[in-house]
Amino acid sequence: MATRSGRLRVSRFRPYSGYSGPRSTALPRVRSVAGQVFLLQLAIMVLFAAAAGVALVFQARSASMQEARQLAFGVAQAFAHAPGTLEAMKSDNPRVPMQPRAEEAREESGVDYVVAFDPNGFRWTHPDPALIGKHIFALREGAAADRPFTQTFEGSLGLSVDSTVPVYDTGGKTIVGFVSAGITVDSVDEVVQGQLPQLLGFAGGALVISAGGTALVSRRLRRQTHGLDPSEMTRMYEHHDAVLHAVREGVLIIGGDGRLLLANDEARRLLALPTDAEERRVTDLGLEDGTARLLGSGRVATDEVHLAGDRLLAVNMRPVGPDDGPAGSVVTLRDTTELRALAGRAEVARERLRLLYEAGVRIGTTLEVTSTAQELTEVAVPRFADAATVDLLDPVLRGEEPAGPGSEMRRAAVHGVEGARTLHPVGELIRFVPTSPMAVGVERGHAVLEADLAASGDWMAAQDPVRARRVLEHGFHSLITVPLQARGVVLGMASFWRSEAPPFEEEDLAFAEELVARAAVAIDNARRYTREHALAETLQRSLLPGSLPDHSAVEVAHRYLPALDGVGGDWFDVIPLPGARVALVVGDVVGHGLHAAATMGQLRAAVHTFSALDLSPDELLGHLDELVARIDGEESAERDDKGVTGATCLYAVYDPSSGQCSLARSGHPEPALVHPDGTVEYLRVPGAPPLGLGGGEPFETAEVTLPEGSRLVLYTDGLIEDRESGIDIGLEALRDALARPGRTPEETCRDVFDTLLPAHPGDDIALLVARTHRLDPSRVAEWDVPGDPAVVAGIRADVTRRLEAWGLDEMAFTTELVISELVTNAIRYGTEPIRLRVLHDRDSLVCEVADGSSTSPHLRRAATTDEGGRGLFLVAQFSQRWGTRYLARGKVIWTEQSLHGQASDADGATADTLLDQWDEAWST
Repeated sequence: MATRSGRLRVSRFRPYSGYSGPRSTALPRVRSVAGQVFLLQLAIMVLFAAAAGVALVFQARSASMQEARQLAFGVAQAFAHAPGTLEAMKSDNPRVPMQPRAEEAREESGVDYVVAFDPNGFRWTHPDPALIGKHIFALREGAAADRPFTQTFEGSLGLSVDSTVPVYDTGGKTIVGFVSAGITVDSVDEVVQGQLPQLLGFAGGALVISAGGTALVSRRLRRQTHGLDPSEMTRMYEHHDAVLHAVREGVLIIGGDGRLLLANDEARRLLALPTDAEERRVTDLGLEDGTARLLGSGRVATDEVHLAGDRLLAVNMRPVGPDDGPAGSVVTLRDTTELRALAGRAEVARERLRLLYEAGVRIGTTLEVTSTAQELTEVAVPRFADAATVDLLDPVLRGEEPAGPGSEMRRAAVHGVEGARTLHPVGELIRFVPTSPMAVGVERGHAVLEADLAASGDWMAAQDPVRARRVLEHGFHSLITVPLQARGVVLGMASFWRSEAPPFEEEDLAFAEELVARAAVAIDNARRYTREHALAETLQRSLLPGSLPDHSAVEVAHRYLPALDGVGGDWFDVIPLPGARVALVVGDVVGHGLHAAATMGQLRAAVHTFSALDLSPDELLGHLDELVARIDGEESAERDDKGVTGATCLYAVYDPSSGQCSLARSGHPEPALVHPDGTVEYLRVPGAPPLGLGGGEPFETAEVTLPEGSRLVLYTDGLIEDRESGIDIGLEALRDALARPGRTPEETCRDVFDTLLPAHPGDDIALLVARTHRLDPSRVAEWDVPGDPAVVAGIRADVTRRLEAWGLDEMAFTTELVISELVTNAIRYGTEPIRLRVLHDRDSLVCEVADGSSTSPHLRRAATTDEGGRGLFLVAQFSQRWGTRYLARGKVIWTEQSLHGQASDADGATADTLLDQWDEAWST
């Protein structure tokens, strides 16, 4: 605690062992220092108050007596010189006129008596009439009769203060008489007694105030001394003095003015203080600058390390809050030189363990080889090295397993200080010389240390003299290189360089090997993932359509984006169908990797196969569902896993002649339809479980008429699903991206990807946009065919005229031949109604014959003795494609002829000859 001079008391000591804590009572113990001081001060205050009271009483009595003398003298002199007094005394009987006047004067002045008497001592007046005429005495002893005097004497009324004044005649030479006025001492005592309560009250108040102040001071003293008695305090201070100088910590007490007030022996030793250090400023003691500034600052410090000669001192400093005046500080010093060295090594070990833990967390987060190598360099710099590089064998970068260690590697990652740019850049192929630490490390399979590059840098000069000089110029002085090994296979090398930190030591090798070993496992995992990813991507790319067919019914554009964590099983397709129709397909196999890609290929091939059968969308998905269930069963039995569970598909067939679109889906999002005016709607296609999970339930087909120029948008769920936001938000975002009129399919794909594409897609995304076209009605011709073979010739003629109108005269012969065969077969083997339709598409001519029968012709090779069976063979020869499509009631047999190349006449026969033969056959 600071005193008023700004100095500190030596310290606030803890109580002696005999002390049991602060007392709760307000009265101090007599045996304590505070109690003794209080009693002493209280006794002194009582004595002072008593003495002061007595002095005040005597002073009051003295003042009252003086006041009585003055009053008595004044009354006597006033009566003696009052008009008529002299004449009354000269009268024959002075007693008569003077007695009333004397009593009146006595009552008005407040004195006890006014007595007039003659020069011989006989009274003329007296308060007691019985005493008038009585003799008092001749003159007061010691008083002169010719002048006034005041005395205290015992008179007829008791002890009194009396003043006597002579009265002279007119000449002033003869005394006529005397006037005596007096006040009894009892009257004076009554006045003093009336003042005595006030005097005693004042003295008592002073005593109470003094006692209260003494009690407060005593209480504070008792609190500071903890109620100790003098002997205990003596022992405590002796104990404190012994402990203060015996402890192994230095103790300093510094005043608020920066002066050293106390220093124990240990502090003097640690700081090498001079003998006269106390009472001097700490800045004048020759201490280190940092230590002196700290001790003079007065701020709080906790285990701050400061240099004192060759010692490292841990300094703790705490301010002492004063009652008044500037603050001071208590400082403790502890020699931590040896502990600091041990703690430094422990801290290095702890930091290395923490770094290894972080390496396990931060290295290998991407499953990408170069990124993993870069993560290793970022972990090592700057906490272990100033720069780090990773070099990998070329097969590792491609995802392949290296055949064996080699001295030729490619730089995969560099990270570090500015000088790291002088090292080989990323992507450069480096051939290490045999004497280099890298080549030696690969050969030995262990880390190699180059503690001084300048002294042992011959290998650098042999490998690249220019770069070696730059490396040394930028301050790189030490190197550790460690082979990257996983499963006993060397993948590359990791090198750690130091330029600003102290050189590497032998104990750093173990840590470097442990760090690189963890990174090597991550790099090998990334290599194997890269290999699998490359295989899966290659497989998927080979299974996806390289280009979509150019079809007159639709104008299409597509996008495909694999997920970052590997390719998956999303696919899309555009499949031409008979009758100028087209099938649009989008599917998704849940999962990623080779299995998903291979499954996708199976499903896509199956869709092509089922489309060739010209099945309706619901039938096609039914067959696909059975296929997936069968594949799942086979794979589950062999591998005990879930197979292809989770595959989805959307299949749509568009007919440009009618604008009709048939759609069916299995666990897939509904398609979007963008009208020519930009309005977007999601088509309500009946839903079904994913493929393989339907349990044999039938699928449903939705029939929608699409306006010409509308855009049909098919997509996979990776485009609209987001883990943070719901699928509804994704659908609304897709609607906003599509709601733009007049956009081409290619522009639509770009708009959708610009709006919805996530920064890091977690799932594959497939998008297919098809703008619809209608077939010109003038290019479609239809005839109802009666069940009479005789009408075939007329129908041939009608078809020929229509071909001439379309400018297809050169197609007439083969078309007549095909139509004759199809119509004749329908009449012979089919049932009514029979209908013929010819479509002039952009690149082909399609002929369709429908009848009510479900029987289908089959192509076969006729024997030489067979009378029939050759017509369908000729149809196949003269057509590009042909087939049968089944309807809800009946079937359609169709053929397709290319407009870019005509079929040659069979065996060089003329058209007339062939037709005549057919006519004869039909007429029989």
